Amino acid sequence: MAKQRAKLVVGNWKMHGRLADNKVLLQAVSQGADALPEYVGVGVCVPCPYLPQAQALLNGGRVAWGVQDVSAHAQGAFTGEVAAAMAAEFGASYAIVGHSERRAYHLESAELVATKTQRALEAGLTPIVCVGETLVQREAGDTERVVGMQIDEVLAALSPDDTARIVVAYEPVWAIGTGKTASAEQAQAVHAFLRARLAAKSEAAAERVALLYGGSVKPDNAEHLFRQQDIDGGLIGGASLKHLDFLAICQAAVAANAVR
Repeated sequence: MAKQRAKLVVGNWKMHGRLADNKVLLQAVSQGADALPEYVGVGVCVPCPYLPQAQALLNGGRVAWGVQDVSAHAQGAFTGEVAAAMAAEFGASYAIVGHSERRAYHLESAELVATKTQRALEAGLTPIVCVGETLVQREAGDTERVVGMQIDEVLAALSPDDTARIVVAYEPVWAIGTGKTASAEQAQAVHAFLRARLAAKSEAAAERVALLYGGSVKPDNAEHLFRQQDIDGGLIGGASLKHLDFLAICQAAVAANAVR
């Protein structure tokens, strides 16, 4: 049997949340996560205004918290930006960088994503580097070219040691918020490709880095996805806003590891 890696399930709340609702959700997730085995890591990436609440409710428990983006700058006259070090002051562990919505709506380049990855690492955060192709690119047979370019730009900016400190999330753009999901086999093929790209940089990093799948992951498809050899967990969008669904996906990581 192939060596098993730890699992990681991270929720991305996107631009959702209110203080009262957050409290109920975070407390339920925290309580449910306490029953999970140690090899399953759990995190939630919340809108920045809710970092103090996440810290207050999750501190000392199993669930880590993080942000959905960080600035490419450490500090300065950049109105509206949030520096990675600011998030770190609230105990954040993770920072999502390069999410498809940032690339599409804010025209973030692969070079900018690489810089944000560096800023997150410098602040002691674990960057969750998102990569993925559009439906047009997939149908044109360009998946590996597009995803390869996105990850290679980041890897070129990092040392082998820093490469081992990141998380990579493959999120096919055509499967985000659409109800469509890449088949387990389609997702595994891209994850294997990404693992090989990491290995070209550092064999140690390829073994250590968690590769997550993101794209309409739900309780009924999570286990099959997580059973794949190179899928180490998920970056969960809509389902992370419902504690029963999110915890069911975490349990799917447990079940998948038992049979993987």
